[in-house]
Amino acid sequence: MSKDNKNNEEITIPSESLENDLVSIDHILPKQIHIIPIRYRPIFPGIITPLIISKGRFSDAIDQVLDNSRSIGLVLLRDDEVDDIKPQNIFQIGTGAKILKKIKLPDGGINVLINSLKRFRIVKVIQEKPYLIAEVEYLDDKLPPKSRRNELKAFTRSVLSQLKQLSENNPLFTEEMKLTMVNVDEPGKIGDFVSSILNLEKEEYQTILETLDVVERLRLVLHMLQKELEVIEIQKKIQNQINDKIDKQQREYFLREQLKVIKQELGLDADERSREISEMEAIISELDVEEEVLEKLTEEIEKLKNMEPNSSEYTVTRNYLDILLALPWNEKSEDNLDLDRSEKILNKDHFGLDDVKERILEFLAVRKLKPDASGSIVCLVGPPGVGKTSLGKSIARALNRKFFRMSLGGMRDEAEIKGHRRTYVGAMPGKIMQGIKICKTKNPVFMLDEIDKLGQSYQGDPASALLEVLDPEQNSTFRDHYLDVPFDLSDVFFLTTANSLDTIPRVLLDRMEVIRLSGYISEEKYEIAKRYLLPKQLEKHGLLKNDVKIDKNGYMFLIQSYAREAGVRNLERVVEKICRKTASIKARKNKLPGDNLSYEQIREYLGSERFVDDEKFEIDRPGLINGLAWTSMGGAILVVEAISIKQTKNAGLKLTGQLGDVMSESANIAYSFIRQYLSEDEEMAKLFDSCLIHLHVPAGATPKDGPSAGITMASAIYSLVTKRIAKKSFAMTGELTLSGKVFPIGGLKEKLIAAKRAKIKNIIYPSLNEKNLEEVPDNVKKGLKFYPVSEISEVLEILFPKK
Repeated sequence: MSKDNKNNEEITIPSESLENDLVSIDHILPKQIHIIPIRYRPIFPGIITPLIISKGRFSDAIDQVLDNSRSIGLVLLRDDEVDDIKPQNIFQIGTGAKILKKIKLPDGGINVLINSLKRFRIVKVIQEKPYLIAEVEYLDDKLPPKSRRNELKAFTRSVLSQLKQLSENNPLFTEEMKLTMVNVDEPGKIGDFVSSILNLEKEEYQTILETLDVVERLRLVLHMLQKELEVIEIQKKIQNQINDKIDKQQREYFLREQLKVIKQELGLDADERSREISEMEAIISELDVEEEVLEKLTEEIEKLKNMEPNSSEYTVTRNYLDILLALPWNEKSEDNLDLDRSEKILNKDHFGLDDVKERILEFLAVRKLKPDASGSIVCLVGPPGVGKTSLGKSIARALNRKFFRMSLGGMRDEAEIKGHRRTYVGAMPGKIMQGIKICKTKNPVFMLDEIDKLGQSYQGDPASALLEVLDPEQNSTFRDHYLDVPFDLSDVFFLTTANSLDTIPRVLLDRMEVIRLSGYISEEKYEIAKRYLLPKQLEKHGLLKNDVKIDKNGYMFLIQSYAREAGVRNLERVVEKICRKTASIKARKNKLPGDNLSYEQIREYLGSERFVDDEKFEIDRPGLINGLAWTSMGGAILVVEAISIKQTKNAGLKLTGQLGDVMSESANIAYSFIRQYLSEDEEMAKLFDSCLIHLHVPAGATPKDGPSAGITMASAIYSLVTKRIAKKSFAMTGELTLSGKVFPIGGLKEKLIAAKRAKIKNIIYPSLNEKNLEEVPDNVKKGLKFYPVSEISEVLEILFPKK
């Protein structure tokens, strides 16, 4: 017999219920004991359980204990993650136990079978290294006095009753557990046993272990039992719900299968699924599509036939087929090729915009002569409110085509254009194919609105995805990621809109025909307000034609004082506000003004004027010059101011007004040229050497950039240093080189419109832009006098004539 087995035979654990003449547990368990820390949960007295101890100093301590008393103290760790265990890492109350058997494990650890006997409290730690040894005091259960024994019995019975209920509902309770529950008759041991089989938090276990009062311990255990029963009740409820759902699905499946067999036996129609598949096959047989598309459709139909309707893959395949079959593979709108009728529609819907109208009529003429001509890709560029978006609807009406508008502003994901691959949950086609599906024709007018405001992110670049869509050589075989079959977009009339071309990638811009829509002059705004805006708002507000009367002077007052922007959006808001005020007066049954609205009545409706005649500075001193600028909102008057400040050290040029790099370079070129131009004059040379010239371009909060203010800034510096005032009612634009040449600029039409709004009569512009001036409509040029220049000296001669 091995030493372990021999020792096991010699161990005898006396019962506490024996007579007093037998040896008590206190005498079997020593006062000084090896402490073995345990993790996660304590071990309660009266339990025989295996315990695995990892290789290390505590497994070595077990080997030493086996040669002596075979007694150990089991104490719970405060923090389970601690490796270097010290006395402060363990609780003070634990359980004394005897080792019954030891088995060595392959990894060097040991598995010991222990019999836990009694609670103890650590009095003091005698040794920390190499083993943790402590002097302990053994603790007895505190039974209540005889007067409270009935209370103890009640708690005991309640615990046993709840435990019985728990054991019936929990399959993890073994027969041995149920047997033990019946045989244990001491209230304290019942509390310990029940605690050991409950699933509690570590602190809750330790609290019960540290509770010596048996009544209080049973109270705690009863509370924990009640919580466990509530959890089990919820588990049962969830399980029942799941079982009911599964039973229902199984029942439905069997009934459907039975119904299918019954229909077959009776010779009735096939089930709904077979009927739908037959309908799809009939649609496919009528399609005139490429071989690749036909193969894909046939393949997906075959897959659908072999799938169970309840599977998730069935729904994905069915949705894919529905979208493919809903696309207009062969459907086209018949173009209206009557050019006169189309021209009337365009003129009726929009005033002006002759360039765009002419381009649409050209497209129709080509279609009339060559019906199979491909679609067109046009980009309308202009300030807000000039009618770019509404023009798209008008074009569709003139061509007799369906219209679809897609806003690209802020779009950051290329999948919005080309769709998601079918491998993703919830995948769907891109907006291009969705628009084609909605229009139900393969040749709609497709508007891509705000193409200059496309975003870019880690999800891809939508602008790059549009390259294929807007390329006539590629879009005949456009392949959406979701559909993964080619679709012909060559018949689509793509119309894009933008406020500025600066943010559109060059490769994308190269694929489009750009048509610029300049801002409206006052006369054009007057016609638009009279013909379109006022009738529209009268109808919108339920007013009669004679309820609001505005003559030409009234319209001009509205335009000059409340709506000076390039477009007509603010003008429409102003007219709308007048109609609202009129509707309010009419609803109160007050008398409406019978005549045309006067300036005072307009002020009463709209408040004080937003603009006064101060857009152009009064040129009343040296250093002030009016320039012309182009912005995404249209043309604008750009005022350049210059002053000189006497300096002893920091002579030179100072720039303010949020000028960009290009504009700052233009200012430095202007300063250098004028300084060199006047270098022969000693007085002027001294002024440049002793003064700081400060150049400012209001408004200070608006960022500005570009080279077209070069001659304006040079004229301002020249005016300042020569102390000569420039001629009034002049404005200019042109890029200046260091040798004094005047180079061409862009946006001439918009700049002329801004000058006309500001009532400036004389325009200085680069002679290289004369070809652009010819393209400007006569109604814009009317009343303006033009001075083409090729060198800055010509500008100075015009502004500062010799006396």
